Amino acid sequence: MYQEGITIADFKDDQNVSVGYHDDDIVIIDNVKGLVESRSARVTMNVLVVAISGKAIGNVKGETIELNANQVFVSSPNATFNDFMMSPDFEFKAMFFTNRILQSFLREKMGVWNEMIYVHRIRVFTMGELDVVFFSHFYDMLRMCIYSDQNNPYKTDVIQSLLRSAFLALCGRMSQILPENNQLQLKQPDNIFQRFIDLLNHSKTKHRTVESYADELCISSKYLSAICKKNSGKTANQWITEHVLEDIRYYLQSSDLSIKQISSLVGFPNTSFFGRYVKEHLGKTPLQIRNNRR
Repeated sequence: MYQEGITIADFKDDQNVSVGYHDDDIVIIDNVKGLVESRSARVTMNVLVVAISGKAIGNVKGETIELNANQVFVSSPNATFNDFMMSPDFEFKAMFFTNRILQSFLREKMGVWNEMIYVHRIRVFTMGELDVVFFSHFYDMLRMCIYSDQNNPYKTDVIQSLLRSAFLALCGRMSQILPENNQLQLKQPDNIFQRFIDLLNHSKTKHRTVESYADELCISSKYLSAICKKNSGKTANQWITEHVLEDIRYYLQSSDLSIKQISSLVGFPNTSFFGRYVKEHLGKTPLQIRNNRR
Protein backbone atom coordinates (compact mmCIF):
# COMPACT_ATOMS: atom_id res chain seq x y z
CA MET A 1 0.00 0.00 0.00
CA TYR A 2 1.35 3.45 -0.93
CA GLN A 3 2.55 5.69 1.87
CA GLU A 4 3.69 9.26 1.34
CA GLY A 5 6.29 8.82 4.08
CA ILE A 6 6.68 7.90 7.73
CA THR A 7 7.03 10.93 9.98
CA ILE A 8 7.77 11.62 13.64
CA ALA A 9 4.01 11.69 14.32
CA ASP A 10 3.64 8.21 12.83
CA PHE A 11 6.25 6.77 15.19
CA LYS A 12 4.67 8.42 18.22
CA ASP A 13 1.24 7.02 17.34
CA ASP A 14 2.32 3.51 16.28
CA GLN A 15 1.34 0.89 18.87
CA ASN A 16 4.12 -1.45 17.61
CA VAL A 17 6.88 1.09 18.23
CA SER A 18 8.46 1.56 21.64
CA VAL A 19 9.41 5.23 21.85
CA GLY A 20 11.97 6.20 24.50
CA TYR A 21 11.94 9.92 23.76
CA HIS A 22 10.42 12.28 21.22
CA ASP A 23 10.02 15.96 20.51
CA ASP A 24 9.28 17.91 17.33
CA ASP A 25 12.61 16.92 15.75
CA ILE A 26 13.76 13.65 17.32
CA VAL A 27 12.42 10.16 18.00
CA ILE A 28 14.52 7.59 19.89
CA ILE A 29 13.17 4.04 19.76
CA ASP A 30 14.13 0.49 20.74
CA ASN A 31 11.79 -1.39 18.44
CA VAL A 32 10.76 -0.80 14.82
CA LYS A 33 8.93 -4.07 14.29
CA GLY A 34 6.00 -2.33 12.65
CA LEU A 35 8.31 -0.68 10.13
CA VAL A 36 10.50 -3.70 9.48
CA GLU A 37 7.60 -6.00 8.75
CA SER A 38 6.12 -3.69 6.11
CA ARG A 39 7.01 -4.53 2.51
CA SER A 40 8.13 -1.03 1.74
CA ALA A 41 8.34 2.19 3.72
CA ARG A 42 9.76 5.62 3.08
CA VAL A 43 11.07 7.49 6.13
CA THR A 44 10.99 11.27 5.81
CA MET A 45 13.71 11.85 8.44
CA ASN A 46 17.39 11.08 8.82
CA VAL A 47 17.98 7.62 10.29
CA LEU A 48 20.67 6.42 12.70
CA VAL A 49 20.75 2.80 13.88
CA VAL A 50 23.37 1.33 16.23
CA ALA A 51 23.46 -2.48 16.23
CA ILE A 52 24.17 -3.99 19.65
CA SER A 53 24.08 -7.68 18.71
CA GLY A 54 22.83 -10.01 16.00
CA LYS A 55 22.36 -9.19 12.33
CA ALA A 56 19.90 -7.41 10.04
CA ILE A 57 19.78 -7.31 6.26
CA GLY A 58 17.55 -5.39 3.89
CA ASN A 59 17.28 -3.03 0.97
CA VAL A 60 17.74 0.74 1.28
CA LYS A 61 17.46 2.98 -1.79
CA GLY A 62 17.92 -0.04 -4.02
CA GLU A 63 21.11 -1.14 -2.22
CA THR A 64 21.45 -4.27 -0.07
CA ILE A 65 22.52 -3.31 3.46
CA GLU A 66 23.87 -5.70 6.09
CA LEU A 67 24.18 -4.53 9.68
CA ASN A 68 26.09 -6.50 12.32
CA ALA A 69 26.93 -5.97 15.99
CA ASN A 70 28.90 -2.80 16.76
CA GLN A 71 28.05 -1.28 13.39
CA VAL A 72 26.25 1.98 12.66
CA PHE A 73 23.79 2.59 9.83
CA VAL A 74 23.00 6.13 8.68
CA SER A 75 20.65 7.39 6.00
CA SER A 76 19.38 10.68 4.64
CA PRO A 77 15.67 11.63 4.59
CA ASN A 78 13.17 9.99 2.24
CA ALA A 79 15.05 6.70 2.04
CA THR A 80 12.95 3.72 0.99
CA PHE A 81 13.31 0.58 3.13
CA ASN A 82 12.37 -2.84 1.72
CA ASP A 83 12.48 -6.49 2.75
CA PHE A 84 14.25 -6.20 6.09
CA MET A 85 15.01 -9.39 8.03
CA MET A 86 16.53 -9.62 11.50
CA SER A 87 18.15 -12.47 13.38
CA PRO A 88 16.36 -13.47 16.62
CA ASP A 89 19.17 -11.95 18.69
CA PHE A 90 19.26 -8.64 16.85
CA GLU A 91 19.33 -5.73 19.31
CA PHE A 92 19.69 -2.10 18.35
CA LYS A 93 19.04 1.51 19.20
CA ALA A 94 17.51 3.76 16.57
CA MET A 95 17.06 7.47 16.19
CA PHE A 96 15.06 9.45 13.64
CA PHE A 97 15.71 13.17 13.35
CA THR A 98 15.01 16.14 11.14
CA ASN A 99 17.54 18.10 9.10
CA ARG A 100 16.76 21.14 11.21
CA ILE A 101 18.00 19.56 14.44
CA LEU A 102 20.95 17.95 12.65
CA GLN A 103 22.16 21.33 11.41
CA SER A 104 21.62 22.77 14.89
CA PHE A 105 23.77 19.99 16.41
CA LEU A 106 26.59 19.96 13.87
CA ARG A 107 26.75 23.55 12.62
CA GLU A 108 30.10 24.01 10.91
CA LYS A 109 30.65 20.22 11.01
CA MET A 110 27.73 19.62 8.62
CA GLY A 111 30.27 19.26 5.82
CA VAL A 112 31.49 15.98 7.29
CA TRP A 113 27.95 14.59 7.42
CA ASN A 114 27.24 15.74 3.85
CA GLU A 115 30.41 14.18 2.53
CA MET A 116 29.74 10.90 4.30
CA ILE A 117 26.05 10.60 3.40
CA TYR A 118 25.67 12.38 0.07
CA VAL A 119 29.07 12.30 -1.60
CA HIS A 120 30.63 8.97 -0.64
CA ARG A 121 27.30 7.35 0.32
CA ILE A 122 28.81 5.38 3.17
CA ARG A 123 25.78 3.93 4.96
CA VAL A 124 27.37 1.38 7.31
CA PHE A 125 30.56 1.62 9.34
CA THR A 126 32.07 -0.26 12.27
CA MET A 127 32.71 1.30 15.66
CA GLY A 128 35.99 0.72 17.47
CA GLU A 129 36.09 -0.67 21.02
CA LEU A 130 36.35 2.78 22.58
CA ASP A 131 33.43 3.98 20.43
CA VAL A 132 31.29 1.11 21.70
CA VAL A 133 32.12 1.94 25.33
CA PHE A 134 31.49 5.65 24.77
CA PHE A 135 28.09 5.21 23.15
CA SER A 136 27.07 2.59 25.70
CA HIS A 137 27.74 5.01 28.57
CA PHE A 138 26.16 7.83 26.57
CA TYR A 139 22.95 5.86 26.10
CA ASP A 140 22.79 4.98 29.80
CA MET A 141 23.10 8.66 30.68
CA LEU A 142 20.50 9.58 28.08
CA ARG A 143 18.03 7.10 29.56
CA MET A 144 18.63 8.55 33.03
CA CYS A 145 17.75 12.00 31.70
CA ILE A 146 14.70 10.74 29.84
CA TYR A 147 13.23 9.04 32.89
CA SER A 148 14.33 11.64 35.43
CA ASP A 149 12.11 14.32 36.96
CA GLN A 150 9.33 14.94 34.45
CA ASN A 151 8.81 18.46 35.81
CA ASN A 152 12.35 19.65 35.09
CA PRO A 153 11.81 22.74 32.88
CA TYR A 154 15.20 22.20 31.19
CA LYS A 155 14.82 18.50 30.49
CA THR A 156 14.57 18.89 26.71
CA ASP A 157 17.60 21.19 26.68
CA VAL A 158 19.64 18.68 28.68
CA ILE A 159 18.67 15.79 26.41
CA GLN A 160 19.44 17.75 23.26
CA SER A 161 22.79 18.85 24.69
CA LEU A 162 23.67 15.19 25.27
CA LEU A 163 22.55 14.30 21.77
CA ARG A 164 24.64 17.10 20.27
CA SER A 165 27.71 15.71 22.05
CA ALA A 166 26.98 12.25 20.66
CA PHE A 167 26.53 13.60 17.14
CA LEU A 168 29.79 15.51 17.32
CA ALA A 169 31.55 12.33 18.47
CA LEU A 170 29.90 10.46 15.60
CA CYS A 171 31.08 13.10 13.13
CA GLY A 172 34.59 12.73 14.50
CA ARG A 173 34.41 9.01 13.75
CA MET A 174 33.06 9.75 10.28
CA SER A 175 35.93 12.11 9.52
CA GLN A 176 38.35 9.23 10.22
CA ILE A 177 36.48 6.95 7.82
CA LEU A 178 36.36 9.33 4.86
CA PRO A 179 39.01 8.79 2.17
CA GLU A 180 42.00 10.93 3.16
CA ASN A 181 43.00 11.80 -0.40
CA ASN A 182 39.51 12.63 -1.52
CA GLN A 183 38.07 14.73 1.29
CA LEU A 184 36.27 17.76 -0.08
CA GLN A 185 36.58 19.73 3.14
CA LEU A 186 33.05 21.05 3.00
CA LYS A 187 32.70 24.29 4.93
CA GLN A 188 30.35 27.19 5.45
CA PRO A 189 29.27 29.26 3.54
CA ASP A 190 28.45 26.18 1.51
CA ASN A 191 25.31 25.72 3.55
CA ILE A 192 23.74 26.59 0.20
CA PHE A 193 24.59 23.03 -0.81
CA GLN A 194 22.79 21.68 2.25
CA ARG A 195 19.80 23.93 1.56
CA PHE A 196 19.70 22.61 -2.01
CA ILE A 197 19.79 19.00 -0.78
CA ASP A 198 17.04 19.79 1.75
CA LEU A 199 14.97 21.34 -1.02
CA LEU A 200 15.42 18.25 -3.18
CA ASN A 201 14.51 15.94 -0.33
CA HIS A 202 11.30 17.78 0.50
CA SER A 203 10.09 18.73 -2.98
CA LYS A 204 7.21 16.53 -4.07
CA THR A 205 7.79 17.43 -7.74
CA LYS A 206 11.53 16.97 -8.22
CA HIS A 207 11.82 16.89 -12.01
CA ARG A 208 12.45 20.60 -12.45
CA THR A 209 15.15 22.73 -14.01
CA VAL A 210 18.25 23.86 -12.17
CA GLU A 211 16.94 27.40 -12.64
CA SER A 212 13.76 26.52 -10.75
CA TYR A 213 15.71 25.31 -7.70
CA ALA A 214 18.13 28.23 -7.91
CA ASP A 215 15.21 30.68 -7.91
CA GLU A 216 13.89 29.17 -4.67
CA LEU A 217 17.35 29.58 -3.14
CA CYS A 218 17.55 33.17 -4.46
CA ILE A 219 20.77 32.52 -6.37
CA SER A 220 21.67 32.06 -10.04
CA SER A 221 21.64 28.61 -11.64
CA LYS A 222 25.31 29.06 -12.55
CA TYR A 223 26.22 29.72 -8.92
CA LEU A 224 24.16 26.74 -7.71
CA SER A 225 25.94 24.46 -10.16
CA ALA A 226 29.31 25.79 -9.06
CA ILE A 227 28.44 25.22 -5.38
CA CYS A 228 27.31 21.65 -6.07
CA LYS A 229 30.43 20.88 -8.09
CA LYS A 230 32.69 22.29 -5.40
CA ASN A 231 30.95 20.46 -2.55
CA SER A 232 30.26 17.10 -4.13
CA GLY A 233 32.03 16.79 -7.46
CA LYS A 234 28.61 16.51 -9.13
CA THR A 235 26.50 19.10 -10.92
CA ALA A 236 23.14 20.34 -9.69
CA ASN A 237 21.49 18.58 -12.62
CA GLN A 238 23.08 15.26 -11.61
CA TRP A 239 21.71 15.66 -8.08
CA ILE A 240 18.25 16.42 -9.46
CA THR A 241 18.38 13.37 -11.72
CA GLU A 242 19.39 11.06 -8.85
CA HIS A 243 16.51 12.23 -6.67
CA VAL A 244 14.01 12.03 -9.52
CA LEU A 245 15.04 8.43 -10.27
CA GLU A 246 14.78 7.51 -6.61
CA ASP A 247 11.19 8.82 -6.53
CA ILE A 248 10.35 7.01 -9.75
CA ARG A 249 11.60 3.67 -8.40
CA TYR A 250 9.67 4.15 -5.18
CA TYR A 251 6.36 5.04 -6.80
CA LEU A 252 6.60 2.29 -9.45
CA GLN A 253 7.60 -0.43 -6.99
CA SER A 254 5.76 0.57 -3.85
CA SER A 255 2.58 2.38 -4.82
CA ASP A 256 -0.68 1.61 -6.57
CA LEU A 257 -0.62 4.89 -8.50
CA SER A 258 -1.01 4.59 -12.25
CA ILE A 259 1.97 5.32 -14.48
CA LYS A 260 0.17 8.45 -15.67
CA GLN A 261 -0.31 9.60 -12.08
CA ILE A 262 3.35 8.95 -11.25
CA SER A 263 4.47 10.81 -14.36
CA SER A 264 2.48 13.86 -13.31
CA LEU A 265 3.47 13.59 -9.63
CA VAL A 266 7.20 13.50 -10.37
CA GLY A 267 6.96 16.41 -12.81
CA PHE A 268 6.79 15.14 -16.40
CA PRO A 269 4.52 16.81 -18.96
CA ASN A 270 3.29 13.52 -20.44
CA THR A 271 3.72 9.76 -20.14
CA SER A 272 5.65 9.49 -23.42
CA PHE A 273 8.43 11.77 -22.15
CA PHE A 274 8.30 9.98 -18.80
CA GLY A 275 8.67 6.58 -20.47
CA ARG A 276 11.67 7.68 -22.55
CA TYR A 277 13.34 9.21 -19.48
CA VAL A 278 12.88 6.04 -17.41
CA LYS A 279 14.11 3.81 -20.24
CA GLU A 280 17.17 6.01 -20.80
CA HIS A 281 18.20 6.17 -17.16
CA LEU A 282 17.02 2.85 -15.72
CA GLY A 283 17.25 0.61 -18.78
CA LYS A 284 13.64 -0.55 -18.50
CA THR A 285 10.22 0.84 -19.26
CA PRO A 286 8.01 2.00 -16.36
CA LEU A 287 5.76 -1.02 -16.92
CA GLN A 288 8.72 -3.44 -16.79
CA ILE A 289 9.89 -1.93 -13.50
CA ARG A 290 6.38 -2.14 -12.05
CA ASN A 291 5.92 -5.77 -13.15
CA ASN A 292 9.24 -6.73 -11.54
CA ARG A 293 8.30 -5.44 -8.10
CA ARG A 294 8.07 -7.93 -5.29
